[in-house]
Amino acid sequence: MIASSQQEQNAAADDTRSDNTSESLMIGWREWVCLPQLGLPAVKAKVDTGARTSAIHARDIRRVKRDGGQDWVEFTVQPIQRDSTIERRCEAQLLDIRRVTDSGGHASDRFFIATELQLGSISRTIEMTLSQRDDMLFRMLLGRTAMVPGIQVDPSLSFTLGRVSARLLYAEPPAGVES
Repeated sequence: MIASSQQEQNAAADDTRSDNTSESLMIGWREWVCLPQLGLPAVKAKVDTGARTSAIHARDIRRVKRDGGQDWVEFTVQPIQRDSTIERRCEAQLLDIRRVTDSGGHASDRFFIATELQLGSISRTIEMTLSQRDDMLFRMLLGRTAMVPGIQVDPSLSFTLGRVSARLLYAEPPAGVES
């Protein structure tokens, strides 16, 4: 009786694990993501479970007042690595300015924004810092807070959600802009 009950509990636990696994999205160490609120249809992101917060390469960052005194930031993103000819001017409401320590131990104050992330079938609002990533290979770092809940990482995989021709996507002018 005890053995049979234990087997039933183990079977139930196995069912739960498989349900959780089927509900989770498995991604690799690098993936293409979409940031639609910023007008960025494709950015190659390095998935970094060691980084708490996501970051995107931004330059020409300007803090501005809008909508009755709300703080916003305007910034330029070069979404394709090793290609500085493609740029998009973005804007987002400023959430906060926080001190962030990078992997080299250097601390700096960074602007934080919230924006929609689309990763495969998952769409959610994430916090992201604006950072100079000129010396980094990837234009975006996807930190662990953007992956919880429902995303698992297998570091042996890469581009599990498919490859994207980003240059073709950016060949079209952004929505609302006439060529």
